[in-house]
Amino acid sequence: MFRGALALAAPDRAFGGFSGLLLEPDGAILAVTDQAHWLSARLQRDPEERLVGLDGATLLPMRDSNGRRLSAGREGDAEALARLPDGRLLVAFERWHRLRVFDSPKGPGLPFPAPPGIAALPPNAGLESLTALADGRLLAIAEAVAEDGTAPAWIGSGDGRAWVERRYRPSPDFAAVDAAGLPGGGALVLERRASLLAGFSCRVAWLPARALELPELAPRVLAELAAPLLADNYEGLAVAEAADGALDVLLVSDDNFSFLQRNLLVLFRLERLALASS
Repeated sequence: MFRGALALAAPDRAFGGFSGLLLEPDGAILAVTDQAHWLSARLQRDPEERLVGLDGATLLPMRDSNGRRLSAGREGDAEALARLPDGRLLVAFERWHRLRVFDSPKGPGLPFPAPPGIAALPPNAGLESLTALADGRLLAIAEAVAEDGTAPAWIGSGDGRAWVERRYRPSPDFAAVDAAGLPGGGALVLERRASLLAGFSCRVAWLPARALELPELAPRVLAELAAPLLADNYEGLAVAEAADGALDVLLVSDDNFSFLQRNLLVLFRLERLALASS
């Protein structure tokens, strides 16, 4: 169920390019940008729980292991964000493919064990999807799709020291660009398609917990956003459990710092029954 949308804008030139996204049950959000910044804010909702605004939005620079500000470009191309079981923040970068872990957005980013082989991924098709699962393990999916229609994926331990390779099969002509673990197990995956004629479209797909144990991860599509709906370059997906047991599903789009695109924040409500019957 659609619960509202915002077009985000700010005079700061560093504002934009949003990719990885987290949502807390109290409405707090945290996002990373592909030019090495954090965005923290809180969702504002009306009495019907519709999204009407943001409160306390703050933009902070990301920092390397020495506390130095990361530069935009190859060093600071942050694309995915997950919260580890111990509360720390795990960020995936592409172009220079690596994982870094942060105690908080104000702290330094320290090296974290990455899935084997990610250094060989295409520069602009690295780990776009990263999330912590309900059982404490990690799910990582690369954007790069091979000729057989699958993309590299991994299930890892919460400390990153043990990764098991999988293959992820997105919808034809789509690629995985983010993922969010579900409270009861399994995950949602955000898939994106870009077309010169049709523009952007995205799909939200469901990976049940049992599907994560198979060599090939084959999700079930739950919803699609395409023109004339609020279609854009969605790259961030977050999920939080609402007080009534339903799930809040939040999407954010990456404007690529282009006047032709927007930073959209879109909220949906997903009933647990919808997952059970899919």
